[in-house]
Amino acid sequence: MVSRFLLLWVFVSSCFAAEVAGVKLPDEDQKLTLNGAGLRKRAFFNVYVIGLYLPEKKTAAADIVNAPGVKRVLIHMMRDVDASQFVDALRDGMKDNLSEADMKRLEPQISELSGTMSRIKVAKTGMRITLDWLPGKGTQVTVEGKPTGAVIPGEDFYRGLLRIWLGDNPVQADLKKALLGG
Repeated sequence: MVSRFLLLWVFVSSCFAAEVAGVKLPDEDQKLTLNGAGLRKRAFFNVYVIGLYLPEKKTAAADIVNAPGVKRVLIHMMRDVDASQFVDALRDGMKDNLSEADMKRLEPQISELSGTMSRIKVAKTGMRITLDWLPGKGTQVTVEGKPTGAVIPGEDFYRGLLRIWLGDNPVQADLKKALLGG
């Protein structure tokens, strides 16, 4: 009996590659590999745990942003955040890493993301939000495993999202390092 329990425990615990702030992130998600994971903090508050999933591990931000293929950003909320605040934070992170011309060009996609998030009203504690890049289709937002809103076109938009965490002016330097596998 004890050996069966031990085998089950080893199997279940081996399915998770990282634990950040008590949140367990799977080693693989949709056949993608966890590249890195970290905790987004704001002042004294834990805001979310984030995991970056790629077809294969990479350690250079530019290689990740520019790599072809499917990518996933998994966000596990650690506190309630109003949808408009969530989108404003994403917009600010993009603004810090993109030119004014790029921001203007991406405004329709940013507005689409804002509309999608406004439908959920609040990103609640424990909620899982994924931002998937689907080649040939666009960015799919998924909330609690359910696709939410329309697929947002443009690989440049997804690259802009990635720059929030991996750009030259990331939202949090130690988070960038963690997502790069550091």
